[in-house]
Amino acid sequence: MIHVGENTWNLRIFITDLQVEKHLRVKGDQHIGGIMLQLADNENPKDWSDHALWWPEKNIWLTRTRSTLDQVGVQADTLLHFTPMHKVLRVQLPDLRYLDCRVDYSAKTFAAVVNLCKDLDIRHPEELSFCKPLEAEHLKKNFGKFPPKKVPIVEPNGTVYLQPAPDTNSFIPLNSAYRGSNGSLDRTQNGNFLCAPVSPYGTTPRRTAGTAPGTPIGSPTGTWKASSNGYATYDSGSSLGDFQENLAASPRCPSPDVRSRLVRPKTLIEKARMNVGWLDSSLSIMEQGIREYDTLCLRYKYYTFFDLNPKYDQVRINQLYEQAKWSILNEEIDCTDEESLMFAALQFQINQQNETYQGMDSSRLDSSHAGNGAGTDDDIDSALNELQISLEGGQTSTDANITKIPELSDYLSFLKPRKFTLKGYKRYYFTYRDLHLHLYKSAEESRRAAPAITINLKGCEVTPDIVLSQGKFSIRLEVPPEGGNGPNSEVWIRCENEDQYVKWMAACRLASKGRSLADSSYESEVSNIKTLLNLQKPAHGVAVNIDPRSIDANEYLSPRMLRKLSSKAAHRILEAHANVSQLSLIDSKLKYIQAWQSLPNFGVSFFVIKFDGHKKEELLGVAHNRIMRMDLNTGDHIKTWRYNTMKAWNVNWGIKCMMIQFHDENVVFSVQSADCKVVHEFIGGYIFMSMRSKENNQTLNEEMFHKLTGGWV
Repeated sequence: MIHVGENTWNLRIFITDLQVEKHLRVKGDQHIGGIMLQLADNENPKDWSDHALWWPEKNIWLTRTRSTLDQVGVQADTLLHFTPMHKVLRVQLPDLRYLDCRVDYSAKTFAAVVNLCKDLDIRHPEELSFCKPLEAEHLKKNFGKFPPKKVPIVEPNGTVYLQPAPDTNSFIPLNSAYRGSNGSLDRTQNGNFLCAPVSPYGTTPRRTAGTAPGTPIGSPTGTWKASSNGYATYDSGSSLGDFQENLAASPRCPSPDVRSRLVRPKTLIEKARMNVGWLDSSLSIMEQGIREYDTLCLRYKYYTFFDLNPKYDQVRINQLYEQAKWSILNEEIDCTDEESLMFAALQFQINQQNETYQGMDSSRLDSSHAGNGAGTDDDIDSALNELQISLEGGQTSTDANITKIPELSDYLSFLKPRKFTLKGYKRYYFTYRDLHLHLYKSAEESRRAAPAITINLKGCEVTPDIVLSQGKFSIRLEVPPEGGNGPNSEVWIRCENEDQYVKWMAACRLASKGRSLADSSYESEVSNIKTLLNLQKPAHGVAVNIDPRSIDANEYLSPRMLRKLSSKAAHRILEAHANVSQLSLIDSKLKYIQAWQSLPNFGVSFFVIKFDGHKKEELLGVAHNRIMRMDLNTGDHIKTWRYNTMKAWNVNWGIKCMMIQFHDENVVFSVQSADCKVVHEFIGGYIFMSMRSKENNQTLNEEMFHKLTGGWV
């Protein structure tokens, strides 16, 4: 300690912009704000308004300017950095394009994502978050088990020390931006760490330091020039509007280099390990090991998409479509052969439409840039139509409840699998009423005898099992036990034809959510299922005017489907395309998203966990309305807990253990494949999403989000 005077000492502060170290004479009772003013006064005339003090050794921002040095623990041996809060971050969008954006590194990650989405013209940013790029190596181990890695920090004088890990989600990618290909530290001339190798595809470059904080850097249209520093440079006078228009129409396919770096999970446990990279929404990105020019992925994290409107959501719909597309092509979500070909056909139609796309789908979006009068009229008409539909549906439901409770009845086949038996399906007369299935031996018996079997469908898991080419229409039900104790029981229902399947599948899906046939959404559910089935049927005998040799099937099908179809792949895509060839661009994307949402495991985020007192690893699935205990190998649902039965959820940060309190039991587990904060944030985030409504969707309650996801209340 160097004593300069009574109760004073020298504080070392490194000014990153100037690459110089200053020594200020300070006292312990001086405020952080006063220190910053003293620095700024000494370095005039530069604008220092965007600068703040960063403490590398403690990995924290000193943003509370009224706190004193003693209160925050700063001493004479401390080195602080006086550095800009807004820095350049390389962001990979869901369509795999890279954008260099100025982002606030001192704000909470949630706020940084909200501000970025505002600039990208993406509504409802609460559905997205940042995650760290993954590599194939990350799927081979549960990185949640490993001790936190430490990030090397280099002082101006060349001294190297290890920075403590962030509080939560300390996962650091193996091929971290902090190390070059030879394992040594890579730094630019001004001391900033370089990001991962620049992709030759779709990268938007950074502008000068004068760019307004929080804005995207450049536009994807203009003149590209090579640069000696590894980044592309860009000359363009285009506006942010041009930039947003380009985000609404992505390039046809990424470069081979970008696609080769995508991870492809092969098992459920590998899918669970993909959630290790999510950033903590309540910490700044700087506190989580991210430095200037590093790369983060912007992805949809919460799979509940509120108020998806073609009129206002061009960019949002396109990026959702792109994330859906890559989840299917990378086999992150399972689908049948017919579904794979349907997705390929829709993707082919979207590519065809994009070739003639002029920045606006005039058939659907002709009034999106109209004046206040026309736009207001359209909004009023739309609102009145929605109100009319709602009232008509509500009236129908009310009348049905007054006169007669709606029900279904028909002959179907039933199977309850049992170990060590080879019993097949048995034919029963099914009736469905008031969330219950009643099985009788015959229709006559249903009028005079008690049912042979009764199944309560509320809270059950419903999984389709159909093969259109074989005429197979089955429904798999995993039914919770009466009283709530014990594992789910598995039963199968086989329908004789498509019409039967559509009606009973819609009824089972609504019943699992606690809705009866009187619900106004039943008819729309039937219609949606029927539409998706029709899209999966090959259009035989239709003249195809496109040469199959012009289609690269690798762009449209997953590796599994490519191996299965081999040389027939392109022809099968064109057959399926005949069903969707009349769809517009925006309709094709919406149909793709709708079909993606209908897949059995859509919206389920997996985690490898261990329940309290158990040594065996199990699978936890987190969805928008429930969490599920699942078999790690088969994915079978052992037990389901709905959020509406949840009383509280807490984390013991000392032992990294999570407890969820339900009405009838407490569930305690530790997370093996990620930090427990990630699971906590998923649950709290989905509860936050469920609180949204059209009445209050104009304001985003950030405080409520952090209260539900923070884990500290």
